[in-house]
Amino acid sequence: MKQQKKLKLWKKILIIFAGILIITGIGCGIYIGDYYHADNSAMEAIEHPENGISVSQTENERIVFAPEEPLAGLIFYPGGKVQYEAYAPLMEACAQRGILCVLVHMPGNLAVLDINAADGIQKDYPEIEKWYIAGHSLGGSMAASYLNSHTEEYNGLVLLASYSTEDLSKSGLDVLSVYGSEDGVLKMDSYEKYRENLPESFTEVILPGGCHAYFGCYGAQDGDGTPNITNEEQIQLTADAIAEMVVEK
Repeated sequence: MKQQKKLKLWKKILIIFAGILIITGIGCGIYIGDYYHADNSAMEAIEHPENGISVSQTENERIVFAPEEPLAGLIFYPGGKVQYEAYAPLMEACAQRGILCVLVHMPGNLAVLDINAADGIQKDYPEIEKWYIAGHSLGGSMAASYLNSHTEEYNGLVLLASYSTEDLSKSGLDVLSVYGSEDGVLKMDSYEKYRENLPESFTEVILPGGCHAYFGCYGAQDGDGTPNITNEEQIQLTADAIAEMVVEK
């Protein structure tokens, strides 16, 4: 009798455990499946790049935007729950300024699931001597986390509406931080808290009228502010700021 009771108890435990796993799996699937999609302008930048930019896609789904004579390389981590193609217009704009840009794909559209996505990219372009890593929102924080263990391999970091939870203050890296004045998503208390993790000489650019979502092209984002500039204007201003550090410095 006691053995039968134990078997019944274990069956109940297994059923409950299986139920939890199923519910958790469904919840994760729903969460990952709910993301911001790249708009038509983003796909157009991939399919029909302008001004001599070539676009190619690697086997591991990286999208490469290459100028004819690249002056530097930039690896880009997309924002959380954003289809990575949404950043194609920004990558195209940076490429037009002489920067070879590698836009990396993230599993589930979450950079936290593949912090090491930048591994191996630099060796594919040995002709490029200067390398930077960048990211938007969650992607920026994950790029900074990756950079913390690879500081000797890069010249600098670009944070778009993001911050570094890793201490890079003594890294000697060039760091650019850009966000829009109307950003309603970026947690400014966290931004200020982690400001000390960046080198004292880091450059901060606040885009008048810019918002959180306009670094990519995926429509309005929940909780964001109302922009006073166009999506295209924010992208061009951002590309100018990046080029000033990456190419012109």
